[in-house]
Amino acid sequence: MISISELKKSYRGAVAVDITQLDIPAGESFGLVGNNGAGKTTLFRIILDLIRPDSGIVMIEGANVRTSEEWKKHTGSFIDEKFLIDYLTPEEYFGFLAKIYGLTDQDLQVHLSKFEVLFNNEILGKRKYIRDLSKGNKKKVGIAAAFIGNPAIVMLDEPFENLDPTSQIHLKRIIHESRSEKTFLISSHDLNHVTDICTRIVLLEKGKVLLDEQVNEQTLFKLNDYFSGNVNSEAT
Repeated sequence: MISISELKKSYRGAVAVDITQLDIPAGESFGLVGNNGAGKTTLFRIILDLIRPDSGIVMIEGANVRTSEEWKKHTGSFIDEKFLIDYLTPEEYFGFLAKIYGLTDQDLQVHLSKFEVLFNNEILGKRKYIRDLSKGNKKKVGIAAAFIGNPAIVMLDEPFENLDPTSQIHLKRIIHESRSEKTFLISSHDLNHVTDICTRIVLLEKGKVLLDEQVNEQTLFKLNDYFSGNVNSEAT
């Protein structure tokens, strides 16, 4: 369970996040949508204690993320390329994370085999540093890393961005196959993908929740209607 209460964050007087209460139950596939500047990434960074809110609390499994380290043991995430160690090869990076989580070499190989199709023979064994990979392949490395250690919670910010259509389909399959055992928080501009893989959608605008509903046959239509008519939204 992730519980957010009275959460506020502003930058130079502009509201980035203003959420009174938001609860994400264990096992839910939670999709977060909104225009640029809506507060999606800021919210994810607050949940991960990467930035501090002006006020409010984020609890993960009953632990305050600001005062506890326990939640980190079962939370995996990939927000952007800054999460990567770009002077390592993918193999070195995965090996480094495996040691942190106490995985054996065999454990790591079993884990990476689940991403073999997504990697498309472009990640491992290429003797490339992460910094020399394409944006799409860096994203694949980060996503695979977020799953290391079998976390109960996986947070992905714009996971489909920079991926080709085939890779997007493979990623959706990986998420679908993992939904029964994980809580997913996924932020995406791709309305089709996020409504396909998530069971609940929250729409943010200027940091506030405008829509919060279980995905149904009308959800995608509602989102398309909203964004097609929302011409005055601010962009970052």
